Amino acid sequence: MRIPGPGGFTSTRFPSTPGRACRAVISALMMLAPSHAVADEVKVWATGAYSFSDELGGFHITGASGIGTKDDPLVITEELNSATPVTLTIRTTKPIQAFGKAGEFANGIMYMRLDVLNNSGQAWIEFQFELQEILNQPSVFGDGLSFDQRNKTPDNIWSSNFADFDREFEPYDRLLFRNGKIDPMKTASFEFLMTDYTPRWTFYLVQDPRIPTG
Repeated sequence: MRIPGPGGFTSTRFPSTPGRACRAVISALMMLAPSHAVADEVKVWATGAYSFSDELGGFHITGASGIGTKDDPLVITEELNSATPVTLTIRTTKPIQAFGKAGEFANGIMYMRLDVLNNSGQAWIEFQFELQEILNQPSVFGDGLSFDQRNKTPDNIWSSNFADFDREFEPYDRLLFRNGKIDPMKTASFEFLMTDYTPRWTFYLVQDPRIPTG
């Protein structure tokens, strides 16, 4: 993946009022859906300069907070109901600005913590994250989206339940946590940094819990 320097950012790739437009689209979609469906199936949580949605199914977001800095990361709490991959939809809700103030602008630097409840009924022995700029397509060489690929010795990747991790950047942007376990009805925490040097208004984080085979 090409990882440009600061010049690779852009604050003019999109119109200057994305936040209002994005919020309007989300509001319109929620108004069109039946009220019981919105309440029971889809939740959109806004925090910092982003919104987070479980609209693609298979899990539920139960909380969101933070602005995305190292001291105040974006914290998303979730409940996964199976041991199959699920996809978190992430949208910008405020203007994109390179190195802009976190919380007021989508600046391409997102310190994350996910607190994930295993409600699948099966123990998970690995857990993988994958970034996608286009849904169901691998994050390609030049899209600028990665798990902090420029940092060869990251010290911000951690899990409460797994001792080790592997990062893979080609042909996918994947982060695999291994050597651990999450038992049913237990919660595990994952911390990492996502960077997006050619930002888009919408991108995706696939979460794939792994169960024993054989």
